[in-house]
Amino acid sequence: MPHEVTPRVIVVGAGIVGCSLADELTARGWTDVTVLEQGPLPAPGGSTSHAPGLVFRTGPSRTLTRFAAYTVEKFSSLDVASVPCFEPVGGLELATTPERLAELHRRAGFAASWGVSGEVVSTARCKELWPLLDESVVLGGFHTPGDGLARAVFAARAQLDRAVARGARFLDRHTVTGVAREDGRVTGVHTDRGFFAADHVVSAAGFWGPVVGRMAGVDVPLQPLAHQYARTRPLPELSGATAEATRPILRFQDADLYFREHGDRIGIGSYAHRPLPVDPFAVPPYDEARAAGREMPSSYPFTKEDWAPSWAECRRLLPALRGTEIESGFNGVFSFTPDGMPVLGESRELRGFWLAEAVWVTHSAGVAKAVAEWMVNGRPSIDVHECDVTRFEEAQRSPAYVRERGSQQFVEVYDVIHPLQPMERPRPLRVSPFHTRQQELGAYFLEGGGWERPHWYEANAPLVAELGDGGDGGGVDHGGGGRGGGRDEVAGALGDLGALRDLPARDPWAARHWSPVAAAEARATRERVALYDMTPLRRLEVTGPGALAFLDRVTSNNLRKKPGAVTYTLLLDESGGIRSDLTVARLGPEHFQVGANSPADLDHLLRQAPGDVHIRDITSGTCCVGVWGPLARDLVQPLTGDDFSHEGFGYFRAQRTHIGHVPVTALRLSYVGELGWELYTTADLGLRLWDTLWEAGRDLGVIAAGRSAFNSLRLEKGYRAWGTDMTTEDTPYEAGLGFAVRMDKEHFTGQDALRARPEPTRTLTPLLLDDPAAVVLGKEPVHLDGVPAGFVTSAGYGYTLGRCVAYAWLPAGLAPGTGVHIEYFGEKLPATVAEEPLFDPGMSRIRR
Repeated sequence: MPHEVTPRVIVVGAGIVGCSLADELTARGWTDVTVLEQGPLPAPGGSTSHAPGLVFRTGPSRTLTRFAAYTVEKFSSLDVASVPCFEPVGGLELATTPERLAELHRRAGFAASWGVSGEVVSTARCKELWPLLDESVVLGGFHTPGDGLARAVFAARAQLDRAVARGARFLDRHTVTGVAREDGRVTGVHTDRGFFAADHVVSAAGFWGPVVGRMAGVDVPLQPLAHQYARTRPLPELSGATAEATRPILRFQDADLYFREHGDRIGIGSYAHRPLPVDPFAVPPYDEARAAGREMPSSYPFTKEDWAPSWAECRRLLPALRGTEIESGFNGVFSFTPDGMPVLGESRELRGFWLAEAVWVTHSAGVAKAVAEWMVNGRPSIDVHECDVTRFEEAQRSPAYVRERGSQQFVEVYDVIHPLQPMERPRPLRVSPFHTRQQELGAYFLEGGGWERPHWYEANAPLVAELGDGGDGGGVDHGGGGRGGGRDEVAGALGDLGALRDLPARDPWAARHWSPVAAAEARATRERVALYDMTPLRRLEVTGPGALAFLDRVTSNNLRKKPGAVTYTLLLDESGGIRSDLTVARLGPEHFQVGANSPADLDHLLRQAPGDVHIRDITSGTCCVGVWGPLARDLVQPLTGDDFSHEGFGYFRAQRTHIGHVPVTALRLSYVGELGWELYTTADLGLRLWDTLWEAGRDLGVIAAGRSAFNSLRLEKGYRAWGTDMTTEDTPYEAGLGFAVRMDKEHFTGQDALRARPEPTRTLTPLLLDDPAAVVLGKEPVHLDGVPAGFVTSAGYGYTLGRCVAYAWLPAGLAPGTGVHIEYFGEKLPATVAEEPLFDPGMSRIRR
């Protein structure tokens, strides 16, 4: 029987990612795989060749943790000449400050949420695990027995051998010099030793990724940086060591250091030094690097002046080092991106050209598995939106931005990062037309997607006094922690808008990037009217004769409605997973405005669109004000000649009109659970729109409100946030979005998969914390009957309800009233399963 013809794949780079990918592809039947490497095998001189191999699985990203878990699982099954590719010596992260100890409890929460075994341990236990420690400087540690050391070069060789046995070939000393294309699709690569035809080309070139990307005309937002690594002379305390390592890999994050054993020596890596950016286009090839006296291209000379402060900290933690010196050291190059995540996926500009870049050894096998699934099956088995090459905005792709943010990611590798903490530079980058007015009102800005986003306005601080006599009206740590308000319970029977009493105090962590002003803004929205800047919401214009049929085919809800209709719908993948959620306004027979989430939505729609459909991102040229609150109609109606009554302008309807002198597209939507409209206009008229609404609303007590209040209000209504509450791993029925699916439609993407899906075994579940003073922020583990059973997605204080609201993935069928516990910094906070929507279940406040 003849062999089935499989696609021809070229993988550029035979480091740990390239070798892992060849193994994963050939295991799935794609055996026509050629891996091209410019250096010699098995150690070609990239980052893999010098990687110290520490594998810590736990972190705030569930995706990265799962990549790392698979890497550990796979490498644990591999060996080269009976030498194992993974040594499960465990991991130990140390705390020498109270703040770090608290962070270790948070990391233990991540571990429980993502299924990693780990625990916070005492100083004495740390000393048992690492006898060389000076226990007087250690407050505790986080121990993960399943972590350990990956022998990266061996793991690459083991996977290379398996791939070759299935038909793959590895060619070293082949330097790629060009990427061939025809009609927008890759056709192969040119090398210094000939041309190789291909149906798919994968760049797994590590810090050379931008070089290969430029050949393909594809932007690779990656910044290589040099990182110090040193080895000590032999230590008497380790004399007689027969194994490479027996003690856990060690992190001293308070000093930006890590340690591992090398027999009777200790290897030390430091992130404490200044960023050392490397130009990937200037890195010499292997032979030139060797001729210049370097061991490999990725190894730069050790900069002793950068090492001195780190060496002092090493000796403080490990007194045994005071009697020795550094025997050798180098500055090793590896990759950082603006957000610290890998860059994965297929380029739309050049079909068949894939990226698997900015991947550390820790995540290598997991990334390779995901990319192989993506290539062979059309989708990875786990959500990878955090890593998708399409995630960056155009404004985030300039070389200057990538260099600055990549360098900052290096600085912050071991920093304690709050989930709301923004980068400080370069800012401001993207601002709405209302930015000047927001500054005048004392906006406290955070950042997302390059946009400056007001989270509250200091101009509203006087309103805090209205919340009760006990609050101090401030006491907020906008950055590093601080005080909250009073501790009395916030009033709030379901739907009761009686006077809110004192706000509960917040712990220093929850108080960061928060203000009691947010509560005042939420109350003003519930009782009067507020203006919200919704400009950063992505807006797509879809037009053409095939627009309706196209949008109806790729989304789950019924879009075949008359012009003027607005529909909430879902983009599903072929398995029925939620790729995104959309709000689609039909403005004309062939004209739609689509409210989307990320650049990936635009990329996906452009890939799918037929020739008679035109899609344009109009976000930057337009702006939006959300006018919400019970007095929204009183504000807007006098400014327009059109009927804005409930009968004249119903819920989920769209209309073109004028607000004063400004032409707008008005959508009657509300993401905060109150009467109101989203008003869109062009960017040049945005300031005039804001000023018109502001002046008209003075007598109504209008305020500007920020995203902190916005998030509280949307959680009280149970409105989901894609990418946080649900992803491609979740179906509409699991996420509580079955109302947005019309199975009686003729056909839509994911329909067949949904029909075949069994009843959900897990659902997105609303929780109310029992203690009115308790606050959680998201990603915490949820315990049911004393056992971790799920994790929190979104969370925020519900100022109307007087409780913190948390949504969590939990086993299906939990009845309202069921008690659970949410683990927050090691403390298990009682919470109760609630029935949604938590606020205004009859929707009377929106539809009036």
